[in-house]
Amino acid sequence: MTHTFTAVVHKEDDWYVADCPEVGTVSQGKTVEEAIANLKEATELYLEEFPLREVSRSLLTTFDVAVYA
Repeated sequence: MTHTFTAVVHKEDDWYVADCPEVGTVSQGKTVEEAIANLKEATELYLEEFPLREVSRSLLTTFDVAVYA
């Protein structure tokens, strides 16, 4: 059985950091692809130890913030 999860990726210095909000796993890599591959592995290992009871899909949206210089 497979589940589809969300990967949120951002750059910190020379690393890409990938986060799975549904499970709470986080990993990193030198490229986006490596960060996501590492996140997939981390999530699979986590789920072996802590099986899912229910998957809640994340909602991705944007919002505006006033910035004053």
